[in-house]
Amino acid sequence: MIAENFFSEYEKNQISETIKLVEKKTIGEVAVMVVDSSDEYRDAEVLGGMSLGSFLAFLITFYFLHSSLWWYIPLSFVMFFPSLLVVHKIPFLKRAFISKKRQEKAVFQRTIRAFYEKGLYKTRQNTGVLFFISLFEHKVWVLADKGIYEKIQQEKLNNFAKKVTEGIKQKRACNALCEAILEAGELLALHFPITPGDVNELTDKVITEQ
Repeated sequence: MIAENFFSEYEKNQISETIKLVEKKTIGEVAVMVVDSSDEYRDAEVLGGMSLGSFLAFLITFYFLHSSLWWYIPLSFVMFFPSLLVVHKIPFLKRAFISKKRQEKAVFQRTIRAFYEKGLYKTRQNTGVLFFISLFEHKVWVLADKGIYEKIQQEKLNNFAKKVTEGIKQKRACNALCEAILEAGELLALHFPITPGDVNELTDKVITEQ
């Protein structure tokens, strides 16, 4: 699982300590989740397999079989299966058959699903914030509960996501994520300061899934 090893153990501890530091000043609850991919994109694999298989069949028939249509059609079918496997195994090939809009939608939907599956909606004052990183799509989404949205707009949360995205591109994912969490923490502390009796309702550890 790629997500499990995206951050080193040292970096995971650094992220956890950053979350703990932030939550000492706010009733907001911060969680971080990293996944391999937000969708399996089976349709893209099939389309990629068909395209690559047809292309390979064309090359074979053109150079070795006198451009015979009778060879091209069965060869396209035969080449589909290994081509499907190749597209499945090589991320950048599969990504070529998925539109940016489709990827954005998949990441957004997976973020919402994770928000509910991991119980971020269950905080007593609806102040959960999820930093969601989807590796295959190279995308980050920051999603907050309804209590947060009463004070902080999604546009501001998107800025935190952009900061993490840029950090990943620059090979400084951990530092960028910690910086974004600290900045978000300052905003949360301003609007949702810590109160007596506040308890930690969500895990501070980095959550990983395929």
